[in-house]
Amino acid sequence: MTLAGQASGAGRVSADRERCVGAGQCVLAAPAVFDQDEDDGLVHVLVESPSMSQADAVRDAVRACPSGALTLRQPAA
Repeated sequence: MTLAGQASGAGRVSADRERCVGAGQCVLAAPAVFDQDEDDGLVHVLVESPSMSQADAVRDAVRACPSGALTLRQPAA
C-alpha cells in the first residue's frame, strides 16, 4: 500500500499487477474504479483519475490491498 501525499482529493491511482494476488479487496471497496481480470483475477484500474466523490473509497481500497499493489498519488498542490 502506498499513499503518497495524503492531501485531499482523489489523485491518480495505479496498480502493480506483478504484486497483485487477486484478493479483490479493491473491487469490493471501489467497484467503479477497480475490476479484476476475467482470465487471471488480477487488478485492473478502470479509472486512473477518480473523482472527488470516489476519493474515500479509493483510499480504502489502497489500504485494504493485502499485497500493497495499489498506489494513490495526490495531485500537486
